[in-house]
Amino acid sequence: MKNSNYLYLQFADLIEKQIKSGLLNVGDKLPSIREVCAETGYSMSTVSKAYYEVESRSLIESRPQSGYYVSNISARTIPEPSASKPLLTLENIEREDLVDLVYGDMRKKDITMLSLGFPSNELLPIAKLNKGMVQAMRQLPNSGTSYEEIEGNSNLRKEIARWSFTWGGSLTEDDIITTPGCISAISNCLLALTKPGDTIITESPVYFGILQLARSLGLYVMELPTNMTTGIELEAVKKTLASNKVKACVLMSNFSNPSGSMMPNEHKKEIVRLMEFYNVPLIEDDIHGDLYFGSSRPTNCKTYDESGIVLCCSSVSKSLAPGYRVGWVSPGKFKKEVLRTKLYHTISNSTITHEVVGDFLKNGRYENHLRKIRQILNRNCTNYINTVLESFPAGTKVSQPQGGFFLWLELDKKIDTAAFYHLVLKHNISIAPGRIFSFQDQFSNCMRLSFGLPWSNEVRTAIQTLGRLAKQL
Repeated sequence: MKNSNYLYLQFADLIEKQIKSGLLNVGDKLPSIREVCAETGYSMSTVSKAYYEVESRSLIESRPQSGYYVSNISARTIPEPSASKPLLTLENIEREDLVDLVYGDMRKKDITMLSLGFPSNELLPIAKLNKGMVQAMRQLPNSGTSYEEIEGNSNLRKEIARWSFTWGGSLTEDDIITTPGCISAISNCLLALTKPGDTIITESPVYFGILQLARSLGLYVMELPTNMTTGIELEAVKKTLASNKVKACVLMSNFSNPSGSMMPNEHKKEIVRLMEFYNVPLIEDDIHGDLYFGSSRPTNCKTYDESGIVLCCSSVSKSLAPGYRVGWVSPGKFKKEVLRTKLYHTISNSTITHEVVGDFLKNGRYENHLRKIRQILNRNCTNYINTVLESFPAGTKVSQPQGGFFLWLELDKKIDTAAFYHLVLKHNISIAPGRIFSFQDQFSNCMRLSFGLPWSNEVRTAIQTLGRLAKQL
């Protein structure tokens, strides 16, 4: 068993050992939580957390009104997508047209949207948010029609600071600047820290929004080798910082978009140490950090930042309300520069929606919502992986994220997923082709699928159709 100080993790490790040793087989039903409590003396909370932990490892699955069963994924060896090997170059390939096409699919009502990474409305607490909107208009001065202070809504900043304890932070209200979404926070950071012609480093693949933002600011992007499970490769970061003039590093340490990778804690500590040593600001996008499948929230790089070198950006756009445009940044020692940039480019946020989210955090509704959506996304992820493995050509590689929204698929090199995108669109299915996640000539046989839609026969059929079409190619 793994060394663990927590009883529920020890019990989870025991279940995993029983499954991997063959003592428990695919399809076997696990004892009910009450039965385990009666037999072992463990509390309901301990057993529930243990089962939830094993489910997050894709070893068991919960069936409504029935219980927990050993998942068929547990018996499979799933090939992991290959690590990226980008050239250490500043030459960029245009991707805007393909990105515009993928975003344009949002306007089409009859499309199964497996391409864009945000939660379906069916997964969101819309009725409660509506009530919060009415309450916010009542309690805000002038019903929310006035500008708020430059740093942002005080109520929201207090609650974000309080929420930072979930990842080991100890922020205060004064450490936070709110923004209209996470990409706006990242944009403010880049505007504050760089100028046209500067070089930034990123993971590869990397969220296409970062690439297009960097291009619009006249920045050069150097993509670094990345493992699809553990994230950016530290040795590549070290060599690049030592031999190049780098103005900033932008990365996602938890459940990266699109690969789903999560940096181990030791890697997070080391990346912060490197940035401090070379005095290079780290702009961290932690927008998926709350959407973990395990029993506890992962730390981020900001957790290990003692000098203020990390600017940690986040939002509720992926977890609660995409259209509310509520984001924030903890800019560390760069607060003055980022705040000035926000003043010049934004002045104020949407007052009402930021108040609503602040109240949602304060009243515990956000935490309750997260418990539900994490379970749904975890099961979605398992269902997607199962269907991909059953439907796609043999040899297809698929990621196994421990949180977030995305699966990263690597197909046969003969398949061009940009052309595949146009083919499947004729079947009313939208995917995100791999090449939009890099400025280089790579990932042409890869694609990203979002599991933010409720699992249904329509979604299953869509994935099966993708597999059938891939086999035909």
